[in-house]
Amino acid sequence: MAAYTLERMDALARLPVSTLCDVDKSLPVVDPAIRPLTAKARISGPAFTVVASGEFLSVLWAIAEAAPGDVLVVQAGGGALAALGELLANEAARRELGGIVVDGYVRDRSGLPPELPLWARGTVPMAGRSDVAPRVGGAIAFGGLRVTPGELVLADDDGIVIAPREQLEACVPRAQEIEAVEAEVLAATRRGASLIDMTNLREHVAALRAGEPSSLGITPPA
Repeated sequence: MAAYTLERMDALARLPVSTLCDVDKSLPVVDPAIRPLTAKARISGPAFTVVASGEFLSVLWAIAEAAPGDVLVVQAGGGALAALGELLANEAARRELGGIVVDGYVRDRSGLPPELPLWARGTVPMAGRSDVAPRVGGAIAFGGLRVTPGELVLADDDGIVIAPREQLEACVPRAQEIEAVEAEVLAATRRGASLIDMTNLREHVAALRAGEPSSLGITPPA
């Protein structure tokens, strides 16, 4: 892997998901009803896809087969049965998986390891079956998206995006520029500067009202 790619992958692991979405409005965003259930919300890693509709054996199999850093992306079929609980989650943490995201439910919330990012629609007490042959590694439907194995899963407290690595890496330079400007602006506002005065708000609104093309801009003070 080229050095610049390694650098951009490292940058993607740190950049806010919201800033990446500012750069590329076409990034596929997962249904916001899927939320973090453990203390560590940040995720960055390749998707290891799983179908676990009414059962949990596929998730256990995926945990055994996935590589460290992989993120299990679980299509749980919409039923109110848990796709995993504390035993599977703790094994995933022991194997150093990058996280688990479930379009469905999990259980044993108090026993989920805080160091493992784990997202789901919520919790239910009833587990699924364990007598269905595992289904892993294909294209799945997840949170309103079509996800294929190897796509990058990026998540933080704002939500999840899942997209091809190349599309996300292309966002890095502009996202870093935005972060640098916003850091300066935030520092200035904390010193008492006016956010409004650092924008072209009035000119922008005037242009829009006149039917002219315009973009909202923001410039930190010199």
